[in-house]
Amino acid sequence: MLKKSLAMVLFAVMLVLSFESGVFAADNTETEKDIVDVAKEAGSFNTLIAALEKADLVDTLKGKGPFTVFAPTDEAFETLLKELDITAEELLARDDLKKILLYHVVSDKMMSGDLKDGLKLKTLADEKVKIALDPVMVNKANVIKADIEASNGVIHVIDKVLLP
Repeated sequence: MLKKSLAMVLFAVMLVLSFESGVFAADNTETEKDIVDVAKEAGSFNTLIAALEKADLVDTLKGKGPFTVFAPTDEAFETLLKELDITAEELLARDDLKKILLYHVVSDKMMSGDLKDGLKLKTLADEKVKIALDPVMVNKANVIKADIEASNGVIHVIDKVLLP
């Protein structure tokens, strides 16, 4: 009887803690922020945010959505700059910057569980990216963190900049 009572008390405490921590709460503060705000808060997407601002895409990704964004890290942009032998300023001045950025966005919320091996997703650049699952990749970029939810979609962090 004591074990049963103790188990019930433990269950009740865990239930209360889960509600307080937002596990079951409908108003999870993380998902009250849109994709742009979540990316800014993360602190590892400064180049991506600067590029979105330069290409006038901030309002788009603050929009209703839903969107799936394959978000390259600052390190991914540094690698691209070295590969292209250009500066960040030169990247931000490219005529095709908007298309490059739109190539990272799908007009639907695709959680990692929705992705299938070989799946091709049409991006807002009107071109497709290909998904692989072992390991999880978008084209040749590795997904290093998946399913970061926002109020208007989801972010999957990738280690390379996708080029259309």
